[in-house]
Amino acid sequence: MPSFDNEAPDTLFSLRMPMVQAFGLRGLHIEGDEARVLMPANPQHANSRGDVHGGAYAVLMDSVLSCAARAHDPARYGVITVDMALHYVAGTRGDVTATARCERRGKSLCFVRGEAHDADGNLLTLATGTFKLVERTPSKD
Repeated sequence: MPSFDNEAPDTLFSLRMPMVQAFGLRGLHIEGDEARVLMPANPQHANSRGDVHGGAYAVLMDSVLSCAARAHDPARYGVITVDMALHYVAGTRGDVTATARCERRGKSLCFVRGEAHDADGNLLTLATGTFKLVERTPSKD
């Protein structure tokens, strides 16, 4: 598996995504059917109570689930989110780490589930999603 340790701030497991930089997402692990992504605490992503906003959780979960969908060959595939459901369990003001696993990967559709935890291991969010695999084409730049 290639190393993704020194990726640019707008890149997540070899795919350039400006939203990754806006939310500070960092890819921690991707392999086989699994992915793990960190979202550092950022006061700009807080709700009125100072907790991480639900929309920020949605960005994180969409990102980690989509990474798990393409974890078998992350440099070859991108994905399109077909459907995603989130369940907000608890709030936090700190860093959030999300993990996801592709439960079934067909020729084009993948079914993925994941969860996010705070630094103490408390469950924050549960998510499931369906993703369409899209083979990447080289840039013409």
